[in-house]
Amino acid sequence: MIFNDQTVKKNLLSVKRKLNWQAVRALVILSGVSLLAVAASAQSYPSRPVRIVIPLSSGGTTDIPGRIIAQRLTDVFGQQFFVENRPGAGGTIGTDFVAKSKPDGYTLLMMATPHVITGNMYKNLTYNTLNDFAPIARIASGPYVMSVHPSLGVNSVKELIALARANPRKIDYVSSGNGSLQHLTGAYFAHLAGIELTHVPYKGSAPAQQDLVAGVVKLGFPGTPIVIPHVKSGRLKPLAVTTSQRSPQMPDVPTVAESGLPGFESLSWVGLMAPLGTPADIVAKLNSEIVKMLNLPEVQQQLQISGMEATPSSPDEFGKYLKSEYDKWGKVIRDSGATVN
Repeated sequence: MIFNDQTVKKNLLSVKRKLNWQAVRALVILSGVSLLAVAASAQSYPSRPVRIVIPLSSGGTTDIPGRIIAQRLTDVFGQQFFVENRPGAGGTIGTDFVAKSKPDGYTLLMMATPHVITGNMYKNLTYNTLNDFAPIARIASGPYVMSVHPSLGVNSVKELIALARANPRKIDYVSSGNGSLQHLTGAYFAHLAGIELTHVPYKGSAPAQQDLVAGVVKLGFPGTPIVIPHVKSGRLKPLAVTTSQRSPQMPDVPTVAESGLPGFESLSWVGLMAPLGTPADIVAKLNSEIVKMLNLPEVQQQLQISGMEATPSSPDEFGKYLKSEYDKWGKVIRDSGATVN
């Protein structure tokens, strides 16, 4: 048999086509196997305990809803969902840990309003506030209560503003720390009211509220569960709630917006997220169960005791809400000049 150049080229081309087809076929098979593995993983999820990281101290407004959800998910799935508090640096330590965790659904983040605040205040974060996480569901939200010690001698927001205008920087307001939501709520209020207050940061909510009740600091923004007992005892006076609607737990207390600052709103909210890349089926599975439980009267009652109302949402809705909150608090920080120093 005689082989010329043309024959060799045809044979080589034929071999190349066969090899290419085999490679494509192998790729299709591998892709199918991969998709089946993902589906099987989501179907069997969870097959071991799931960690819910809370990047803030135990006992706070994020911790209590986190533990309610963790216990409910444990009951639903028959696998333990356990809370792990990793506080520090305004919540960035625990958040960074989750951002760098394997995106397999076994490490989740229970985060709150400070998540979008630190994203605007801290310039050298090792994670991206919005882009490094997969939203699962918004859980709950509630108001802070603008509260004063009776010795301050004011009975309304208007009276407080008038007193502050007559005494620039003479009225102190307390917060749980620099960059906290209480800090930014006070800065937001002062900016809109055109007054100057002095921020006094503490290391945590407990010592901050103790000094507010004792009258060491005259103004603060505690949550409703903390305020209500002290209001009943006469040790604190509520001037307004920071939400756009009145609180069901304190229906006689007006909103800040009603009290002369239209548009003012500061929500303490919590939600659940996972590292970016967590399979969509796992995110959907978690969201479905969380929405179901948030519609249960007994869960709503548990959340109300902690000063919050259930706010179930889809992952997409929660993602859009995160972006709107990030933009809002970014503007507040820029307008008020608030810093973590």
